[in-house]
Amino acid sequence: MAVETLPVRIREFADYLHGLLARLDPSDGWCAVFWHRDPDGMRACLDGREVPPWDVVEALLQDLRTVHGAGAAESATPKARDLHAAALAAYDARPGAREALGDRLDVTLREQKYAGERHAHLSDALARAATRAEADALGVDLAWARDDHDRATARCAELRDRATALDRRARQTHPGPEPVPGPGPVLEAARRDALDGRPTPVPKQRKRRRGSARFTGVADEEAAPVVVPPSLAPAEPAPGPGSAPAARTVRTPRGARFAGVADDTGEERARASSGARGASWAAEDPADAAQRQEVDRLVGTLALLRRDGRSGEAHALLTEAASWPAARLPLLADGMRSAGLGADWTTLLWEAASLPAGRLVAAADALTAAGHAHDSEQILRQGVVRPAEETGRAVLALDAEHRHREVRTLLDAYVRMRTPAEAARSAAPGPERLVPLLLGAARGVSEERYWDLLHALRVAGFTT
Repeated sequence: MAVETLPVRIREFADYLHGLLARLDPSDGWCAVFWHRDPDGMRACLDGREVPPWDVVEALLQDLRTVHGAGAAESATPKARDLHAAALAAYDARPGAREALGDRLDVTLREQKYAGERHAHLSDALARAATRAEADALGVDLAWARDDHDRATARCAELRDRATALDRRARQTHPGPEPVPGPGPVLEAARRDALDGRPTPVPKQRKRRRGSARFTGVADEEAAPVVVPPSLAPAEPAPGPGSAPAARTVRTPRGARFAGVADDTGEERARASSGARGASWAAEDPADAAQRQEVDRLVGTLALLRRDGRSGEAHALLTEAASWPAARLPLLADGMRSAGLGADWTTLLWEAASLPAGRLVAAADALTAAGHAHDSEQILRQGVVRPAEETGRAVLALDAEHRHREVRTLLDAYVRMRTPAEAARSAAPGPERLVPLLLGAARGVSEERYWDLLHALRVAGFTT
């Protein structure tokens, strides 16, 4: 790529972004949210100084769908994706781009971890809510935490993809030893699913957090309230707490957030989930066929509920499906994604992550065995966000049942995903048994992780 062409490709995308925003109402939808939260970032993208994450472009295309119809969004999406990819390639061809990507990935991983922990905390608080007003307020924050996590997850995937592309290009130019691989596989689906039908939350006033990436789901500055109707709100949402400030409503469409997906009706999605696949399943074992029929029935029902905007019932159905036998999860992954319900699959994984530890590991195993390693990593990553002492008690219970493989799987994910101090706190329910288990898992990750955890256990008083 010639140096003189780099600004041209970035400028082409910036010009396209200008044109897209000109077709939208800056006081409405996601366009209003982004301008409200990060006006400097929006201007930087319009000036060609930065390239926004794809999920931002995707959300703006969703606004286009709302204002001008599905046809306009569908015709605009391929060009937007091509120009965006070319602009990113040009942006990443600059000197120092690889190091900058690593720095930004570190920030985004922290955002992802924070959002996951906040989601777990709010879910627990919501379960204990004493009044409807308190539950409504917590539900708003929970929706934001989920949206924060989805956006951060999609951006981590995008950043890893970009880093991988740069590493591949560097190896082709200067062959040498293979670089250390990144933390897990990166799939295009991670970018698609981040906004595909996820709950549209209601922003509340929040203060700036240091290290926050631009366009994050969390407001960078203390924000004036902007109300966005949740697409996964209860069927009959109650008004917010009386102390909430008055707010202007910003309209956001229901349905799939991924603007590149056709606005299928529920019947079309249901046919997609049971049509072509049904023919290939005809010769299956009766028990397997029965499992798939249950999956098809759920996918078809969910698609119809989404079409009709019956979000409360849809969420209840997802909660129920999360507790199904582990063997059904890979079938649900395939069926829901092929029916255009990828974000609902992400929600289902969130719900399944709260399963008891043994069932959580069984679910992860089933997904891995079926080739869904990314989903397996995600459910374990989300599952170990639970409080440290709760994790420790779960490990002790599994160990008492001699379920050693499950113990190893759970602790491996735990010491990888949590800080050494957090991991050390999980030893509290039974230090004499948990300390050696934790240290064994940490040594399996790396010597550095082992010594960091050993130090944290000493500070916590669990070892000498």
